[in-house]
Amino acid sequence: MATEPILGAFDITAVERRRVAISGALFDYWELTKPEINFLIAITTATGFWMGAAAALANFPWISFLHTVLGTAFVASGAATLNQLIELRYDAQMRRTTRRPLASGRIAPLHALWFGVLLSALGVAYLAVLTNALASLLATATLLTYLFLYTPLKRITPLCTLVGAVPGAAPPLIGWAAACGRLDAPAWGLFAIVFLWQFPHFMSIAWMYREDYGRAGYLVLPAGERKSRWAAWQCLVPALVLLVLTIVSALRDGSGIAHLAGAFAAGALFFYCCVRFAVQRSASSARQLLLASILYLPVLFVLLALDKR
Repeated sequence: MATEPILGAFDITAVERRRVAISGALFDYWELTKPEINFLIAITTATGFWMGAAAALANFPWISFLHTVLGTAFVASGAATLNQLIELRYDAQMRRTTRRPLASGRIAPLHALWFGVLLSALGVAYLAVLTNALASLLATATLLTYLFLYTPLKRITPLCTLVGAVPGAAPPLIGWAAACGRLDAPAWGLFAIVFLWQFPHFMSIAWMYREDYGRAGYLVLPAGERKSRWAAWQCLVPALVLLVLTIVSALRDGSGIAHLAGAFAAGALFFYCCVRFAVQRSASSARQLLLASILYLPVLFVLLALDKR
């Protein structure tokens, strides 16, 4: 009949709409896991495992390596999802976060709850079964500390950054524990690097979006004139300690000249961006510091990993 092609066209359009809706929903769930943060978590976890395995084993266990990175990514994705669920009311008040899948209403809170719990439980169980109990225990402690200590403290005190830096620096410990079944001194050195790095990284974000944070009631920066000094010192001191720590560690461990030069160059550039932000305290200097922090950590950890093989 003459109408059949027309009906067929409508059917195709309906199918395409369903495909677009499904792909959009999948992207929303993917966005809910904060993949840009998971990328850094994967790098630090992988480096912890890589260096731990280099210290403990003759042959590198690639399968365990992949299990560790994947399991940690599951836990981190679950934590990111549940964090957004806890902060849903406040994310909706901030321009920076109002378009997130939960805050915008594209994903229902109940669906996000089940998704976050499933990812978290899967990651913890995955690590317990396919790596070891210590790695799983560390992942569990990281998840609980992040959700139930750091997250509520963001609305109570600017010291939340100090508390949040602890679970934030745990991924290399998880990686090392998965490789060795214990935590040696070098593992804590990796922890210290990530711990210190987080202060300038988060201060750049806090400064760029300080009005947004204030509107939503987050106390990530002190009120009044202390705000500028707080942000400056939270950048300068950790970045300087981080630079000294990485150079001293490289010299003590007898690292190659390439690693030493690379670590110094990356650390010096990162510290320069911190100094520039501390002096100017402008949106542009904060944005440059944020970019420098995102580049610095992967570069440093790749140099550390290459130096050990």
